[in-house]
Amino acid sequence: MSKVTVKDLDVRGKHVIVRVDFNVPHKGSVITDDNRVRAALPTIQYLTENGAKVLLLSHLGKIKTEEDKAKNDMSIVADCLAKLQSAPVKFVNATRGPELENAVKEQAEGTIVLMQNTRYEKGETKNDPELGKYWASLGDLFVEDAFGSVHRAHASTVGIPSNLPKDCSAVGFLVEKELNVLGKALNDPARPFVAILGGAKVSDKIGVIENLLKIADKVIIGGGMSYTFSAAQGGKVGTSLLEADKEDLAKEFMEKGKGKLFLPVDTVVANDFDNPTDVKTVKAGEIPDGYMGLDIGPETVKLFQKELAGAKTVFWNGPMGVFEKPAFAKGTEAVCETLAGLEGATTIIGGGDSASAAKNLGFADKFSHISTGGGASLEFMEGKELPGVAVIPEK
Repeated sequence: MSKVTVKDLDVRGKHVIVRVDFNVPHKGSVITDDNRVRAALPTIQYLTENGAKVLLLSHLGKIKTEEDKAKNDMSIVADCLAKLQSAPVKFVNATRGPELENAVKEQAEGTIVLMQNTRYEKGETKNDPELGKYWASLGDLFVEDAFGSVHRAHASTVGIPSNLPKDCSAVGFLVEKELNVLGKALNDPARPFVAILGGAKVSDKIGVIENLLKIADKVIIGGGMSYTFSAAQGGKVGTSLLEADKEDLAKEFMEKGKGKLFLPVDTVVANDFDNPTDVKTVKAGEIPDGYMGLDIGPETVKLFQKELAGAKTVFWNGPMGVFEKPAFAKGTEAVCETLAGLEGATTIIGGGDSASAAKNLGFADKFSHISTGGGASLEFMEGKELPGVAVIPEK
């Protein structure tokens, strides 16, 4: 798939609406990680340097109450954005009305207006037709550069481009890169192609396991969801995470994946999640009553390392254990380190907790690509159509 990109648009003197992903982690008014702002800079700078009048739209957090609004005020991003690039930034504390309209109307070429949180509008997540039409009226062109939101059919991702002429929308550099890297892994990977899937639940990853069993040469399963597979084999899982209603599905996956689906052979268990007084390693499927599995064990690490040796493409989404707790981070650390050391391989992290783990462990720069959208990258690897991408015309 080759989408129209921002470079295909004539932007000089035009009002360009850019959907960015400024959903940054923050404590109060302090941004604790500005990576998402930095990821949007190439597109923003290209537009301002080429004389566009840029209107930035993003959500921040989940908005259900007035208190949520106060906690997720987009103004905290304005100062951060102003420090990271040279174009003038004006923050508008409104999502519609005269203040916003006048700020856009009065814009000079090469300047930026950052609008208040799109989710202050209840119609944003419902793709309200009137809201999409209104926001589209503020610009001449639309650029989609929020990969973390393209799997959602919202007013700011689908509503705006749907209300502009077909040839007036494009993807930005960030979304273009994500589509190229993930598209290559999905459609034409260098082989062997190994997928590593972790995290809590099988139910979160049904589609992606199903699709990757068809595409990948090997699929490695770790994390909380491995205990559902273990139970499906008749194993004892103690008080570990378990989706009993997914055991038949796990059996089906094991049948389909014979010879290419790899599961843990041992697991690190503890007698309590919050205050463990007894931590030990046991064989997979032999977890004692009253104990829960919280990480893959050392023999599983060796098995996974063996299966990863020689891989030319790796897609990883989901930690191998409760990596936030040092006692149960060894499996995730080992996978991270193994992937970081793979020679001549394209290594992709599909966002989410795996991306956090790689950053926290200091391996982020050793990966070929860390996706900015966990949910979007998973849906892409499932082979699903992403609404925010589908609405952008092909070249």
